[in-house]
Amino acid sequence: MAPGSPTVSPATPQDWALVRSWAAEEGWNPGVSDVTAFFAQDPGGFFLGRIDGEPVSAVSVVDYDEAYAFLGFYLVRPGLRGLGYGLATWRAALGHAGDRAVGLDGVPAQQDNYRRSGFATAYRTARYVGEVPAPDGPPAGLVAAGRVGPAALAAYDGACHHADRPRFLSAWLTTPGHRALARVVDGRLTGYGVVRPAEDEARVGPLFADTPADAAALLDGLAAEARDFGADRIAVDMPEVNPAAARLAVERGLEPTFETARMYTGPVRPVARERVFGVTTLELG
Repeated sequence: MAPGSPTVSPATPQDWALVRSWAAEEGWNPGVSDVTAFFAQDPGGFFLGRIDGEPVSAVSVVDYDEAYAFLGFYLVRPGLRGLGYGLATWRAALGHAGDRAVGLDGVPAQQDNYRRSGFATAYRTARYVGEVPAPDGPPAGLVAAGRVGPAALAAYDGACHHADRPRFLSAWLTTPGHRALARVVDGRLTGYGVVRPAEDEARVGPLFADTPADAAALLDGLAAEARDFGADRIAVDMPEVNPAAARLAVERGLEPTFETARMYTGPVRPVARERVFGVTTLELG
């Protein structure tokens, strides 16, 4: 296949099954059913680069609101790297964000390239992986997230994310295979989390909670949900700006495996960082 500029066009959910397989080959451990919720947020935010009709590259640039977008799935097929296909796809897709500030989670090998494209590092995120031992009894205060009013969940989520995302959240909580739990203490929502099947370890995300105790109860409950659908091990991406997250991971016997850097092109809406024990996904923020 001769080098040349790819034709870049929006992708469909069916196209994205191929991209998910590329991500799995890279060891990113994508959730097996994530695509439904991804496209619910911004159906026009997913792009493929093609040469002679053959997919060679991918990137997503998902718009959340008028101020914030998130870039992910920056991939080029092995054997076709270094030919400019990825950069051409990147440039074409990034225009989808318009004037929005854009975030991404960058692997170390790409961070210098992202800086040259105008992204600045904000903090690091580490993926922790392992088997969470079963607690002596069921964690107190946990209920299915569906039993909590959607407005309350959306408000809690909005405090932990740079933009409100009710469309994404509704799909993320109800996608087949996803298990969502909330913690309610004295009638008040104190956190929520989701676990879903993935290529390898079940992935937890988000894990948002008021306190380390709330986060621990949710993590134990989500690990139990993962065991229920046959996954003994979990993976959760924890930001270093909340040191309590790493302490919780160590307490539960999880080990760091790799890290990324959260990077932005400009100012973003502040979040309650002390509540973010696990980001939703490295693909959509």
